[in-house]
Amino acid sequence: MARRERVMRMSVEQPLWRALTAYRVLTMLYAVGLFATAHDEFARPWVAVAYFAVLGVWTLATLPRVANAAGCTKRFLTADLTIAITGILLTPVADAHERVQAGGPTLPSIWTAGSVLAFAIKGGWRWAALASSLVAAANLVERGSPARDTVHNVILVCIASIAIGYVVEVARASERTLARALEIEAATRERERLARDIHDSVLQVLAMVQRRGAVIGGEAAELGRMAGEQEVALRTLVSGGLVPVSRVSEDAAEGAVVRAVEEEPADSGPVDLRALLAPYAGARVSLAEPGAPVRLAPVAAREVAAAVGAALDNVRGHAGEQARAWILVEDEPDEVIVTVRDDGPGIPEGRLAQAEGEGRLGVALSIRGRLRDLGGSAELISVPGQGTEVELKVPKDVKDTRGKAERR
Repeated sequence: MARRERVMRMSVEQPLWRALTAYRVLTMLYAVGLFATAHDEFARPWVAVAYFAVLGVWTLATLPRVANAAGCTKRFLTADLTIAITGILLTPVADAHERVQAGGPTLPSIWTAGSVLAFAIKGGWRWAALASSLVAAANLVERGSPARDTVHNVILVCIASIAIGYVVEVARASERTLARALEIEAATRERERLARDIHDSVLQVLAMVQRRGAVIGGEAAELGRMAGEQEVALRTLVSGGLVPVSRVSEDAAEGAVVRAVEEEPADSGPVDLRALLAPYAGARVSLAEPGAPVRLAPVAAREVAAAVGAALDNVRGHAGEQARAWILVEDEPDEVIVTVRDDGPGIPEGRLAQAEGEGRLGVALSIRGRLRDLGGSAELISVPGQGTEVELKVPKDVKDTRGKAERR
């Protein structure tokens, strides 16, 4: 079966950069429009025309730079803010003194806020506070006195930019936390899958060697003891496992990175569950199935068949080689039900919880874990002296949750 590594990105910051790009273009056009409607009132309109020519070229040429955090370097942000402050300071030179004193707009007008917001998105509230302070100082110099409307506009820009910067910092921390949680979930599911596979193969063999060695005695008993020790060590390993450290992308705007390995079936078409269950039928295992194909997604069919195999292993291991088992397959409209029943001695009350506490996760992982990952369920009913029945239910529209916890 093919396997692949999926990388997904989580970022609430990237939409802010896209919004800032549109904001800069619109506010540049707005500033030019303000000048066009009142150009005859300017004392030196040619100064304003020259500035707007520079502003227009700069805004359009730097659109790719403000599309993400990587392009907005400190040098670029400094140059961008310098252009905004220069426009503010040139306003008294270009505009009439009466308009300036009456609270007329500066040459860059609200385009200046875009420069401050770029600082906020890039560096958080501290960078926003620095940029807004420089803009505030330039506005006071341009006006010549701390007029009421000037102070109001300055405070509004400061509060808005600092708030946005703080929100960006909180969002980045939340992304890292979510990335860690998703990676832990992905690692846990992969560990459970590995534990199921090991239980179905290696641990079963080690347990059999331990039992047979104890029966034969002699050197075989020593071999069985060693196999038992290795079984315990392996169970501890697969029950604990290691969780990889989450990663963060080089471009902070792209958010945190989560990587996980997922299985990719070679054939994505539905398969007949009956074909996968047929090998389990034998002299002491009876299989009752519908006459028509029981179609399931490949991953669902394989996992249900593996769960049935794990249930039969439990029958042989706990009910004895002479125990009989019956497999019943029911094809319902919305789900498939597979029941495995045996005529063994049953399971004493509390034994499953005790086994799980000892690291024996056959039922918890190999059976219930498989069905849980498929969105189904596994119910175990056992009465001492009357055998055990395992009922497996899996929906036909399977949503396999393994390996889905990756985002950036």
